[in-house]
Amino acid sequence: MTTLFINIKELLQVRETAIAKVSGAEMAILPTIKNAFLVIKDNLIADFGSMNNLPKINTDKTVDATGKMVLPSWCDSHTHIVYAGNREQEFVDRINGLTYEEIANRGGGILNSAKKLNESTEEEIYNQSKDRLEEIMRLGTGAVEIKSGYGLTVDGELKMLRVIQRLAQNYPITIKATFLGAHAFPLEYKGNHQGYIDVIINQMLPEIAKNKLADFIDAFCETGYFTVEETEQIMEAGIRFGLKPKIHVNQFNSIGGIQAGIEYNALSVDHLEIMTTADINALKNTETMPVALPSCSYFLSIPYTPAREMITAGLPLALATDYNPGSTPSGNMNFVVATACIKMKMTPEEAINAATINGAYAMGISETHGSITIGKKANLIITKPIPSYYQLPYAFGSNLIDAVLIEGDFFE
Repeated sequence: MTTLFINIKELLQVRETAIAKVSGAEMAILPTIKNAFLVIKDNLIADFGSMNNLPKINTDKTVDATGKMVLPSWCDSHTHIVYAGNREQEFVDRINGLTYEEIANRGGGILNSAKKLNESTEEEIYNQSKDRLEEIMRLGTGAVEIKSGYGLTVDGELKMLRVIQRLAQNYPITIKATFLGAHAFPLEYKGNHQGYIDVIINQMLPEIAKNKLADFIDAFCETGYFTVEETEQIMEAGIRFGLKPKIHVNQFNSIGGIQAGIEYNALSVDHLEIMTTADINALKNTETMPVALPSCSYFLSIPYTPAREMITAGLPLALATDYNPGSTPSGNMNFVVATACIKMKMTPEEAINAATINGAYAMGISETHGSITIGKKANLIITKPIPSYYQLPYAFGSNLIDAVLIEGDFFE
């Protein structure tokens, strides 16, 4: 099946040669071709260029994209979309003055979601989660990482990971699974942290590895959750079982989690709302991708990741949604890109780079996703007719997507 797109107003994120990521000043450069064509053969990008150089092609389908932009689909490298129920009451509690930490301390937050998940059947969780997955695909996401972490029991964590695996089998979108058993301490282990860590290492990880249920391991390294030393123990164990670390750090406090992640060669360190100069300097010249979650800051009214300081320091930056029931009940990457521009003062070019090529890097899939490059997956967003790609973050409340292609097929 060969599909030809013609008269594309502007083809975005064009990379003749595949690159892993962009950093620092390079993030402000978004290569494009105006008045372009694009050829898709089966599920891969086969050719592209200026309409002035359009070769003769035998096609099965031709799409006229006059007035429209085409760009690679969003790569959302941090989500928790497999969960049960919702936490809308906590949303109202925060409006009435309670903080995220206060809600957690009285049994809300992650423990609330864990209770609901463990009371739900695997089928119920799958049916709720597939609706969320279909929604984000329609909103332009073509690759997504999904974490466990609302089980906090052996059965609950395995149940979540099986649901993630089933979603990956049933949908064309690329899905990476992360084991986040170290999301919070269950109530019965509040006074026995090592006891729960032993469950993670000795009971959960062997089953996960045996059944190939996860790609990455994660921990919530934060005051009141997992200490740096506890996080290191978990990362070390995950590596022994073949899982690469990706960790939650610096959401509320800077406690050395970034440095620990770098030491264990974490693929990404995520959240980063609170960043010190030492944290920024530690990330320089490393292979670890910093990931910002601006819609979490928006929803919780906490600080935003200091993107300008980080990019000025020469760092790369990725953007992701953090889609979850407690702090970010949205998987809309278009809103994430807009919020990064509006609140974090990222340029549209920087934000698009962060949500495509750098997002792919933060999931370990930059060889196949994140740019318009021959041989990469044909995962694309086709916009409605718009004056320029600046419209994407500018008109933040409008759905500017006309169509989405996943693996070369239009996703309805």
